[in-house]
Amino acid sequence: MGSSKKSYRLAVIPGDGIGAEIISEGMKVVQAVAERYGFGIETEEYDFGGDRYLKTGETLPESAISELKKFDAIYLGAVGHPDVAPGILEKEILLKIRFELDQYINLRPVKLYPGVWHPLKDKGPAEIDYIVVRENTEGAYSGIGGSVKKGTPDEIATQLDVNTRKGVERCIRYAFEYARKRNRKKTLTVVDKANVLTFAGDLWRRTAVELGRDFQDVKLDFAFVDATCMWMVKNPEWFDVIVTSNMFGDIITDLGAMTQGGLGIAAGGNINPEGVSMFEPIHGSAPKYTGKNVACPIATISAGGMMLETLGEEGAADMIEKAVIKATGEGYIKSLEAGKMGMGTREAGDLLAKFVKEING
Repeated sequence: MGSSKKSYRLAVIPGDGIGAEIISEGMKVVQAVAERYGFGIETEEYDFGGDRYLKTGETLPESAISELKKFDAIYLGAVGHPDVAPGILEKEILLKIRFELDQYINLRPVKLYPGVWHPLKDKGPAEIDYIVVRENTEGAYSGIGGSVKKGTPDEIATQLDVNTRKGVERCIRYAFEYARKRNRKKTLTVVDKANVLTFAGDLWRRTAVELGRDFQDVKLDFAFVDATCMWMVKNPEWFDVIVTSNMFGDIITDLGAMTQGGLGIAAGGNINPEGVSMFEPIHGSAPKYTGKNVACPIATISAGGMMLETLGEEGAADMIEKAVIKATGEGYIKSLEAGKMGMGTREAGDLLAKFVKEING
């Protein structure tokens, strides 16, 4: 039914804004499904986020990374505070954890659930169901670059897009393995801009072709990122598994999220297949909704499902997905928009926790 490990230690980081409200509903569902499948969950909470930073001037204490390495997984609410300049918390908490724990895969399912409003005419759950594997620790997000003559007409700003053979290879290998394990269309699409960004594009394409020899059962495709954006809207059913660089992945996954009904349902994982991974909703901290019991917790609950799947508890993860499908498909959740669900944040968590215990496996 699951892995042989019977207890998991989770580091829980509620973060800012609605983070605490949604993460508590996520934990409610994770605990409920753990009870049903017979494994234990132990948690330790960390207050990393805007409030702590405003009080202490500290984002992550020095001990944080070595402490986080001792957990089985990290469960994150949301980071972002209206009184903290944009970029500080994201860079010093989110990116630092991703880079220091070498979470080199950002995994983003783009899946439309029944009953969810979405903007694509004539496309339904059968057509919108694919995975984006985004390289998560290199590219333009490596922080290499600088500026000269700042504030003058001659200012120069550089931001290097760093692609290493090792980084590209391990990301593409993971994507091939995922396409094989997913066993849906067994197609891997490498998304790049090789017609203009020729050096990086060449490295990604050559690596994919070489690795493809070990995955003869998986069809290999290539697409430019601009064309991919068109097809994600026009023909989402073409995709099975997409693999792409850090920046392109960041952009296309938000487009993908809108085609599945918005950020209220989109979940993501920052994965180190050999180490500690972190799971979170894709949306932000939505400060204007804080404490109002109106935020939709489904993205966070789905992220909890991804966390359990990565830990080897596939049966429990599948049950969370079934519960979400029941809640949206049978009209229990009216909308994913804050305040329009037809129930509060806590009530939605209670409902999903009830479903994961009751649905026939």
